[in-house]
Amino acid sequence: MPGEVRQTGRVLPMLATKGDHVPAAEGWAHEVKWDGMRVLVDVRRSGVRVWSRNENDVTVSFPELQGLASLGLPDVLLDGEVVALGEGVPSFGALADRMHVRDAARAQRLAERNPVTLIVFDLLAADGEELLDRPLSQRRARLEDLGLDGAAWQVPPTYADGAVLLDAAEQQGLEGIVSKRLGSRYHPGRRSRDWLKFPIRPTASYVVGGFRWETGSDHRLGAVLVGEPGSDGLRFRGRVGSGIAGKAGVVLAGLLGPMRTDASPFSAELPRLDRQDTVWVEPRVVVDVQHLALTSDGRLRQPAYRGVRTDLDPDDLLGA
Repeated sequence: MPGEVRQTGRVLPMLATKGDHVPAAEGWAHEVKWDGMRVLVDVRRSGVRVWSRNENDVTVSFPELQGLASLGLPDVLLDGEVVALGEGVPSFGALADRMHVRDAARAQRLAERNPVTLIVFDLLAADGEELLDRPLSQRRARLEDLGLDGAAWQVPPTYADGAVLLDAAEQQGLEGIVSKRLGSRYHPGRRSRDWLKFPIRPTASYVVGGFRWETGSDHRLGAVLVGEPGSDGLRFRGRVGSGIAGKAGVVLAGLLGPMRTDASPFSAELPRLDRQDTVWVEPRVVVDVQHLALTSDGRLRQPAYRGVRTDLDPDDLLGA
């Protein structure tokens, strides 16, 4: 897209492909995968514009980033992630009340109470020059030369040993890592194997309290509703649809079918969107669910079904 970055300051971000093993060869750089909101930030002397990955203008939501315009930078287009560090570890839940804010006064109040940090990991244009066709090693060097180091913006380090970084990220409770080929060009809007992501997703056990059929089917599972046993009963943790297609769904449907009941087993009334078309079951089946994190309202983020735990009963999960 020659000229497009210079003319509009907008471009779709390049995306990473999920990898199956961390590259050990030379020619790769490894960095932390941040649990935040992907943004492109157009910094000009006249001001700062912030775009989401689906090209929505979210400038109003993050007023603290306007300070980039006063740093004396050349006009630049930055690729990065807005994160809420909270207690030092990025939390998507902590970022939730900062996203989609359209009222400038409210956004300013939220910025004072719950500030965000822009984590910058790529430079797409500088001083009128597009850098998309430059290799990552050159883009990264020019990015580091900008000196972006402050409370509201940072350029995080990269590492040569991806396996060690992945282990450290897991120990520190981070989302994962991204491995990038140093010679890679920037391909707007494309998911490339030049960038590989390795998310760290914990697996935990939950009790099934209901299920839904696939749309238009009365025998294929579409999702299960799971909860966590507690002193006040079964606490709802969300719907899980990923991972239950095919044979796994057939086996699970066979287990749940005889356990149908008329009443919800969850301790609190569920939102209408979750209750709709749900078949309630007795809370006896324990399943493993892999997920990214718990949201601020206690729901599993990006959950995926991993299997039935025939070795566990719901009582085994109390206090686990």
